[in-house]
Amino acid sequence: MVLRVMQEESRYLRPELRRQPSQSCRCALVISNKVSKRSVIRNKLRRLFHQHLRQRFENRRDLSGQWVLISLRPEASGAEPSQLLEECDSLLSSAGLET
Repeated sequence: MVLRVMQEESRYLRPELRRQPSQSCRCALVISNKVSKRSVIRNKLRRLFHQHLRQRFENRRDLSGQWVLISLRPEASGAEPSQLLEECDSLLSSAGLET
């Protein structure tokens, strides 16, 4: 799993989103076909991570203006979901995003 954090650049957002002030950080998740050829599995992982990140960042006003990108590596398909979430939490804490 790879974590990248950067400062928000509004020029990359859609015009209707540029006018809205960001309430918290924006998160993106990349799960390629190399993780799993089956879209059902990729979508389950995507839903799992979105729920996890929503719980972590829901009320974090101090992170507004930050973009977070999480990219799963191909080895992630064989790991247990709890292991993946633990790795995600450890990456977030090492990046200073976890409380």
